[in-house]
Amino acid sequence: MKITIVGAGYVGLSNGILLAKSEDVMCLDVDRVKVDLLNAKKLPNAESELQDHLRLTALRLQATTDKQTAYLNADYVIIATPTDYDEKTNYFDTSSVDGAILDALRLNENATIVIKSTVPVGYTEAIKKKLGTQNILFSPEFLREDKALQDNFYPSRIVVGERSARGLAFAELLKKNALIKDIPILLTESTEAEAIKLFANTYLAMRVAYFNELDTYAATHGLDPRDIVEGVCLDPRIGGKYNNPSFGYGGYCLPKDSKQLLANYRDVPQVLIKAIVESNSTRKDFISDDIIAKTPKVVGIYRLIMKAGSGNFRSSSVQGIMKRLKAKGIEVIVYEPLISAEYFYNSKVVDNLDLFKVKADIIVANRLSEDLHDVSSKVYSRDLFGGDS
Repeated sequence: MKITIVGAGYVGLSNGILLAKSEDVMCLDVDRVKVDLLNAKKLPNAESELQDHLRLTALRLQATTDKQTAYLNADYVIIATPTDYDEKTNYFDTSSVDGAILDALRLNENATIVIKSTVPVGYTEAIKKKLGTQNILFSPEFLREDKALQDNFYPSRIVVGERSARGLAFAELLKKNALIKDIPILLTESTEAEAIKLFANTYLAMRVAYFNELDTYAATHGLDPRDIVEGVCLDPRIGGKYNNPSFGYGGYCLPKDSKQLLANYRDVPQVLIKAIVESNSTRKDFISDDIIAKTPKVVGIYRLIMKAGSGNFRSSSVQGIMKRLKAKGIEVIVYEPLISAEYFYNSKVVDNLDLFKVKADIIVANRLSEDLHDVSSKVYSRDLFGGDS
């Protein structure tokens, strides 16, 4: 089997590594540096599992920037390009997916095109109708940040948006290379599969928002939030996962997916979905006001990353806190080892942790760390359990 993966980000690369255990996989990406590194079995800033598999595992995987080479003779073209949410249009920017589909159809009309990128509900049916082809299907990914390969090897479920022998064959291809065999497979229509992705991520955003609002209530009334969270989560119907308060939900998926789902509700009665989106801003307002009330002159932001051990700070909630503090004229400095630049959005980056601790009046940390134990009296955090379960 010859498989082309369009987009060598964490979704595309983790899918590529999974499938390259048994199939010939070609990763197509516009970044020449990334392509050269992949062919040398290296990748900068990748999660450790991806890096180890690239380096240590015998994979039938190559990379290229050349479309002709990538699409020629491919049996499957899997599209895993980014679809950022456009605040002006209230819609995912699907231009990268559109372009990849057109290229694939132009260069290899016989390939089965599988969309892994997150798209608006109804996108797949609309693009099939627009282009006059039935050779496109949608299959959502359910990958945690920095756990993408693990979630491909041990998937909670496999969903394919096509009730057909072809849809089942693709699901079985993913299952064949996983490290567990008892995997639920669900075949639906494409539009239902798109909805599954957005509703799943919005539910997770809702759970984060719920425990954040619980924490806000406890802080406002002088209550112990840990006791309340633990007592609530002893109910087996609720459980103890995804319950650690934070500065808000963030990362690449939850903010944009919940906003896209809300946009899809344009003509449908709803209250809850809008509240989930608005709750995130309300939480950041509360956190910022709580910090401002302590009248600091210099606030230090300890790490921009969303989760402990993460290598990604895209759309991290703490950035919203930074903007609110700076709007009040408070000086903000940043400690983030992943940044080599001198400034991050006009905030000074301090690369020496000891100097950072001295300069900051308050140190804001979305997740606590042993690095901050010696200055615990300076640290502001809502972290109760020291992790991201």
